[in-house]
Amino acid sequence: MGNPTGFHLTPGQKHDLCGADALLPDLFDKITAFIADKAFDAKERVLDLLQSAGVDIVIPPRSNRKQPRRYDTELYKARHLIENFFAKLKQYRAIATRYDKRATNFLGAIHLAAAVILLN
Repeated sequence: MGNPTGFHLTPGQKHDLCGADALLPDLFDKITAFIADKAFDAKERVLDLLQSAGVDIVIPPRSNRKQPRRYDTELYKARHLIENFFAKLKQYRAIATRYDKRATNFLGAIHLAAAVILLN
């Protein structure tokens, strides 16, 4: 449904995979499919973990992959729900501009805004 399952704050210069390393192990018993963009097409860090947990992988392969993987293109269309949540989250100016300098305050603002979004 596009609702968040958890948040992990990383430094701005870090890759999205750092957040995936922290959040993925908690999701294996809750999900049947994992939908993500090409940035998560990492064999050792994401794909192998998901495959060993029996989760359907719905990640398009990167263009430079030597052996392209197949993925469910119809299910991938549901990824817009996740992007819509982030668009709603960025409507809060303090979050879009990272108004709080302390990580704990910023993460608290994200949790509060997400709760308001989910209640609406």
